[in-house]
Amino acid sequence: MERTSHDHNFKNLLLDFPKESLNWILPDATKKWGPIWHVEFLRQEPKKDHLKDAHVALDMPILFYFEHKKVILWLVEFQEDKDQFSIHKLGRYTLRLMENYPGTLVIPTVIFTDRKEWRVDVDRQIDMSYNQTNLLHFEYLYIRLFDFYARDYLHVENPVVKILLPKMKYEPHERIEIISQSYLGLFKLVSSSLYNKYIYFIDIYSEIEEDEKQILFNKLQENKETAMLSEYIKDLGRQEGRQEGNTLILAHLASKKYHINPENEGLPQKLKLLSSDELLELSGLILEWNTYDKVQSWIDARQKRVT
Repeated sequence: MERTSHDHNFKNLLLDFPKESLNWILPDATKKWGPIWHVEFLRQEPKKDHLKDAHVALDMPILFYFEHKKVILWLVEFQEDKDQFSIHKLGRYTLRLMENYPGTLVIPTVIFTDRKEWRVDVDRQIDMSYNQTNLLHFEYLYIRLFDFYARDYLHVENPVVKILLPKMKYEPHERIEIISQSYLGLFKLVSSSLYNKYIYFIDIYSEIEEDEKQILFNKLQENKETAMLSEYIKDLGRQEGRQEGNTLILAHLASKKYHINPENEGLPQKLKLLSSDELLELSGLILEWNTYDKVQSWIDARQKRVT
């Protein structure tokens, strides 16, 4: 089966969470160099020596400016297929960045994302010497997600870690729980818009099946994770014709949290008048608000704006 590349998804992950990515991969960076003042994303295509040269593109070079005038240039490359990785190409990229940004610390970082055992490892370093002279030494920061045990990272409060949990190592019987914790943990840490964006990311990389989605739905419902459940329902109901089902379940969730009778409040009918985006926003507000009066006022305000 041909492997589908989702490299652009990882690039978006870094664009949305550059500091969180840095804190996960280089947790001592701010201790060494102080707080981050500025983050800059550099052009991905380094200058060619000749126009006829083959196209070269960096996955995601990020320039971090720290308080103590220390600067780190962090080059991150994602590899779903290790056979496509070339340490020599990475070395050329690193040297070119050092040339373009003199005095900047360049840390080439490769994240291998495939979930399978390797019989043969990738090249970790290049060495060349003559007599007592070390002519060349090159290595990179090596991260293989499958070497991380997902259960050890369930309590790490970092959205990048939550998103990548399904790419880490776990036992087959832990799969549903790991994906569930990925959904739940991400929801608690990011805005509704980012959550809606990266639940798709999680689905892709966990390769979740429709029957597993139903199992997850039931698990979340049993745990009474009301806001997260309504978010997940929204994802389940992306197909046309599921809107009515989503509104009924949201009404049920509100009844459980606020101890109200949805029919007496006319809540299902009111929810039917809301758009999918408004239902998504409301699900997050249910998590924050402790009284139903606020929910009712919010819905009424939306209806008045439409009319």
